[in-house]
Amino acid sequence: MPKRVVITGMGQVTSLGKTKDEFWNNIIDGKSGVKKITRFDTSDYPVKIGAEISDFDPGDFINRKEARRMARFTQFAIVAAQKALHDSNLEINKDNSTKVGVLIGSGIGGIEVLEKEISKLNKKGPRRVSPFFVPMMISNMASGQVSIFTGASGPNSNTVTACASGTNAIGEAYELIKRGDAEAMITGGAEGSITPSAVAGFSNMKALSTFNDNPKEASRPFDKQRDGFVIGEGSGVIILESLENALSRNANIYGEVIGYGLTGDAYHITQPAPEGEGAARAMKMAINKAEIDEKEVDYINAHGTSTPLNDKYETMAIKSVFKNHAKSLAISSTKSMTGHLLGAAGGLETIICALSLYHNILPPTINYEYPDPDCDLDYVPNKARHKNIKIAMNNSFGFGGQNACLLLKKYKG
Repeated sequence: MPKRVVITGMGQVTSLGKTKDEFWNNIIDGKSGVKKITRFDTSDYPVKIGAEISDFDPGDFINRKEARRMARFTQFAIVAAQKALHDSNLEINKDNSTKVGVLIGSGIGGIEVLEKEISKLNKKGPRRVSPFFVPMMISNMASGQVSIFTGASGPNSNTVTACASGTNAIGEAYELIKRGDAEAMITGGAEGSITPSAVAGFSNMKALSTFNDNPKEASRPFDKQRDGFVIGEGSGVIILESLENALSRNANIYGEVIGYGLTGDAYHITQPAPEGEGAARAMKMAINKAEIDEKEVDYINAHGTSTPLNDKYETMAIKSVFKNHAKSLAISSTKSMTGHLLGAAGGLETIICALSLYHNILPPTINYEYPDPDCDLDYVPNKARHKNIKIAMNNSFGFGGQNACLLLKKYKG
């Protein structure tokens, strides 16, 4: 009999507050974490804005010497994981450590380390490259270091599926618990990609918004004037547990994971498949595996990047899956406030879905001013909405045509 899987803890590192309550209050108040980039000089860049975390100090959670030997995304993951464990009151000890695993996704990994060490190589020669270069840079190191820091020695892996990485990580962690390979998983996503090369690359492919004069209004999913996504950074990590394990220790339960779908477009390296065909199949797979009817879904946290094609095709995909019920769905893109955290987006947005179920509040899509005829659904414009919801969906789609979808349900014993 497959095990039921629940969310018992959550931790985040974002541009919208240090604590869970501060973050959630800023989300439902419709505040934006987007600002001018300060980590490097953007004078020669067409894009000068991002959802940058300007007050992050890893020394609050990690020994400073050890932190210097970690990439920024790994630091984010460790801090978010520690927050999530504290929130869940899950103690990892010699009795349970082999049944607690880690699975954290990252789309790009330690890109700032790569930039720095290649610069050293070119300017000063190979002997000046850090011996920590490779273990700092590689994408699996978030999962590896979280395991080392927490003592979780169960299943350990990571996902690299571009902007679907965090959602795929949670989905795979869910499946591990469901089939009995772990009792609990520390899972989500982490990304630290507001760097010169990443911003230049995304800028030159015309993927980023150029609303430089009004940073907080730049991310405008589903709005007719949207012109690209706003790059963000941070981490969203949750604690998943088998229901039995959670009940045995009287844990607080935020919600239950009931479905996971993943598909490939087989179409294009960056553009979504026409009409969101691959995304639609991922949503259908999650619904079928959850054994629910489409009409039971109340809310979708959309991928909603604020790019012209994504928002149009995601809307078309939702209509193809939900038919007449699409008009009754509440849909929002919280990337309008957090920016796009790339591989960490799915982790953070799963937290938002769970909190929406837990508090019966739908977060808004801010900066929605000009309706687009191609995007004609209910995007919860500009203001949060109180509503009793029972099932929420989280969508994440990545370059390479990799699509992931999760379904969460309000927990009932």
